[in-house]
Amino acid sequence: MLHVLIHLARHEGPMTSETIARMLDTNPALIRRTMSGLREAGYVRSEKGHGGGWTIATDLNTVTLLDVHRAVGGPRLFAIGLENANPGCQVAGVVNEALESALQEAERLLVARLASISLAELARTFDQRCGHLLPH
Repeated sequence: MLHVLIHLARHEGPMTSETIARMLDTNPALIRRTMSGLREAGYVRSEKGHGGGWTIATDLNTVTLLDVHRAVGGPRLFAIGLENANPGCQVAGVVNEALESALQEAERLLVARLASISLAELARTFDQRCGHLLPH
């Protein structure tokens, strides 16, 4: 969705779910479902009908990568986790304790980093690489 938000910020006028889906090689229904979280957070708005679609509804400086992650319903930052296949196994207990501590520390660092990067920062970096200017 970060990709989509930067495109929306650079695009004149609304983008349809179908256009976004083609861009991401996915289904328009998936786009609508995912974008609804961004709309509920106030980051985008949508208009139905001819000439409608999705547009940016916020200042890119005020939205962080962590905000977007939370808006699209991503509570977990890691797909790895603890195994409890045999809760009575002492080896599993030791391994799980070590992993839990490491995962908690990694998540704290990642949350802090995601919270420190704004969409505007991504847009500026893109513009520097492509020679375009984004509206502020």
